[in-house]
Amino acid sequence: MFGLFKKFKDGLSKTFTAIGDKTRGLFGGRKIDAASLDELEEALYTADFGVETTEEILAEIKTAYRKDPELKGRRAAEIGANVLTRVLTGSEAELRDGLPVPAALPAGETGPTVIIMIGVNGSGKTTTTAKLAWLLKQRGKSVLVAAADTFRAAAVEQLKSWATRLDIEIVASHTGADSAALAFDALQAAKSRGHDYLIIDTAGRLHTKSNLMEELAKIRRVLQKLQPSAPHHSWLVVDGSLGSNSIEQARVFHKNFGLTGLVVTKLDGTSRGGAVVGIWRELKLPIAYVGLGEQPDDLQPFEADNYARAVFGLE
Repeated sequence: MFGLFKKFKDGLSKTFTAIGDKTRGLFGGRKIDAASLDELEEALYTADFGVETTEEILAEIKTAYRKDPELKGRRAAEIGANVLTRVLTGSEAELRDGLPVPAALPAGETGPTVIIMIGVNGSGKTTTTAKLAWLLKQRGKSVLVAAADTFRAAAVEQLKSWATRLDIEIVASHTGADSAALAFDALQAAKSRGHDYLIIDTAGRLHTKSNLMEELAKIRRVLQKLQPSAPHHSWLVVDGSLGSNSIEQARVFHKNFGLTGLVVTKLDGTSRGGAVVGIWRELKLPIAYVGLGEQPDDLQPFEADNYARAVFGLE
């Protein structure tokens, strides 16, 4: 458990450091005063926690400060983490031992648990696909990945490279191939080979492009010809460094495709780690995984308590 928390603490260090810099190291133990409360308010806004969450954190710290004028920054950090954990109640996606829950298939239906990865270009979708496949493989699951981002040769080559590096089975085709047909072929292969999971990496698309949204719907229809319950998990991969700008993007994808969860990437490279909270408050979409670094094992199941304590620099 400590090892997992260290992943969160290291991955969110830029957010914690940014808050600490703006508050002159408030959480290091110095006493709270009016000026430090103003500094903390600014720091939380800058870290993209949003108005509602920032006000809730400050309200509870101010209440504690009125009761105890000797209140130390360390106690304020604990209060902040408790508020975040409370706000994030229900935000953790349902996983089983840190893995996507296997599909409960209807009677007579066979096949793998199908996960479809969705997102805009640059969100980290292809890398996340590979890391998730590696996580499944490390836990003894058989997994196949499908390079259905056929618009970009670079995306296919990137996933092939990851698959070779991590020894993961992959189905791919040439640039410009029909992505729905590739997804169909991949599901056929996963069924015939008895794989536990199929992860489909789709083309990056802007949420404003209706033709690309229709392509996602086509992939779903084609999958359901072979396995009516598929896809079982439809996850939007969101770049955490975009902060609250990701909210509208996620809202449109959810309206058009019916997302079942989120993966928030690149939290290690941003000081705006509070975006996780804003996305949850706005959309109430559960967060399955977070990207906390560049290595395969830096994709970790989201845990609200570990996240909250890491943001505030607690052990």
